[in-house]
Amino acid sequence: MAISRRGFLGGMLGAAGALLVGGRAHGESEAAPLAADWRPAYAQLEEQGRFAERVEQARTMLQECKLCPRRCGVNRLRGETGLCRSTDKAVVYAYQPHFGEEIPLVGRHGSGTIFFSNCNLRCVFCQNWPIAHEGRGSQFDDQRLADMMLNVQRMGCHNVNLVTPTHVMPSILRATRIAARNGLRIPLCYNTGGYDSLEAVRLLDGIVDIYLPDLKFMDGAQAARYAGAATDYPQTARSAIAEMHRQVGELVTDERGVAMRGLMIRHLVMPNRVAGTREFVHWVAGTLSTSTYVNIMSQYRVEHRAFEYPQIARAIRTEEFLEAMDWADEAGLTNLDERSVMQREVFRRRLG
Repeated sequence: MAISRRGFLGGMLGAAGALLVGGRAHGESEAAPLAADWRPAYAQLEEQGRFAERVEQARTMLQECKLCPRRCGVNRLRGETGLCRSTDKAVVYAYQPHFGEEIPLVGRHGSGTIFFSNCNLRCVFCQNWPIAHEGRGSQFDDQRLADMMLNVQRMGCHNVNLVTPTHVMPSILRATRIAARNGLRIPLCYNTGGYDSLEAVRLLDGIVDIYLPDLKFMDGAQAARYAGAATDYPQTARSAIAEMHRQVGELVTDERGVAMRGLMIRHLVMPNRVAGTREFVHWVAGTLSTSTYVNIMSQYRVEHRAFEYPQIARAIRTEEFLEAMDWADEAGLTNLDERSVMQREVFRRRLG
C-alpha cells in the first residue's frame, strides 16, 4: 500500500495500538457541511427498504465462506476460520483521522480510517504485516463498529475509510446500516487490496460511495509468487474493479475538491517491473476510461519477507518510477494522483 499506511502503522504501533473510542476528542472540529441535496448511497438504499436484505445476503456468505476468491468454505458463523483467520466478528487495530491518503480523501479534516486486522492476501512485501498477517487488534461487534463510523464523522472526517475490508464485509454492511439509522451521512470508502469476488462486490452496489482498490499485479505468476499463491489475482481484481467502475463511475468531488463518489485505483511500482505497470495503465485506459483517477505509487519498501526474493529485495529506482509515469502518459491517462505528479517533477529535477 501507500507510504501513508506505513507511517500510520508505525505511529499506531508506537502508541501500542490505542483505539480512539467514545465521543469527540480534544481539538476535533466538524467538517464543512455536505451539499444539502447530497446523500450517501447507503442512506438511499435504506430509504428504499433494501439495505436489510443485503445485510442478510452478505452474512449468508459466511456459512460456507465465499467472501473472497479463496472460497475457503469454512462456517465462520460457528467460529471456523480460513486463510484470513477471521470469524464473523471484525478485528480492528485502530481508527482515527488520517492525513496521508489521497488528497481528495483527506481534504482539510482527514479521512476517517478504520484499520481492519487480518487479510485475504499474504503478500510477502506487506508493509502492515503485524496487522495483516499476525492479526494484531481487538474484536468488536457490529454495534461498536457502527460507533466508530459515527465517531469519525463527529471528528469532522470527510469519509469512513474502510481499510482491508474484504474479509469482514458482512460486519461492515450491518454496522453501516446501524450507523445510518443513527445519523451517519458521510461517504463510505471501500479501501481494498483488490482480491474481491465479483459476487461480494455486487452486493455492495448502492452501499459504497467510493471504491479505492489496489491493482497489484497484472501477471498471475508474479501474483502467485508474491501475493500468497493468488494465481488468479490479476483476472479477479480486474473483474472486480470493472464492476466497481460500473457502480460508481469516475471520481466526483465537491466544491472543496473532496471526494464524494467514484473509483480511485492504486498501483504500487515494484522493482524489475514485476507489478506489470505498463500493462496496468493500458488496461485502465482501454477497459475503464482515460480519466479514471489513478495513483501510481513509488513507496515500495523491502518489508516483511521481501528480502527473501531477489527480484524485489531492493527499493525501486528513480528511473523505474519515472518510467511508470511515462507509461501512464503513453496510455493517455489524464487524472493521475497529484502527489505522484509532483513527485515525478522532483525526481526529474534530481536527474537534471
